[in-house]
Amino acid sequence: MTDSLRNEVRKRAMHCCEYCFAQEMISHDPFSAEHIIPSSKGGKDEFDNLAWSCLGCNYHKFTATTAIDLVSEEIVNLFHPRKDVWAGHFKWNEDYTQLIGLSAIGRATINRLKLNPNRLDQSKANFEDGRETSTESLIVSIFPLIQI
Repeated sequence: MTDSLRNEVRKRAMHCCEYCFAQEMISHDPFSAEHIIPSSKGGKDEFDNLAWSCLGCNYHKFTATTAIDLVSEEIVNLFHPRKDVWAGHFKWNEDYTQLIGLSAIGRATINRLKLNPNRLDQSKANFEDGRETSTESLIVSIFPLIQI
């Protein structure tokens, strides 16, 4: 993958993880261009098959494209940043510390990518080190693509 392609993927995502919306600028871990359909399953190094991903989401997704929805107990596709609309599969709880899956895809993705434990830890860390002082400013700073 070229540096130019990687930078285009980063720009398209506005420097945020396309799965959990963590911001690259406040993360202690590196982000990368992740293959939505992994190379091992025929995915290509093409713009439409790449998503900007934090280390946690990339690590937990690994080469998976499907996961079990714990409600229906069916194997379903994971959230696909190019094909799926985030708000159709996820919403935040009232204090923005837990993601709620609105669909089988959302629930399976939350489970596979371990999104909720990481989100709570990140939120607490931002408040504890003084980077954020209000819930609203925290949400706006970490999730600029989500309107509140």
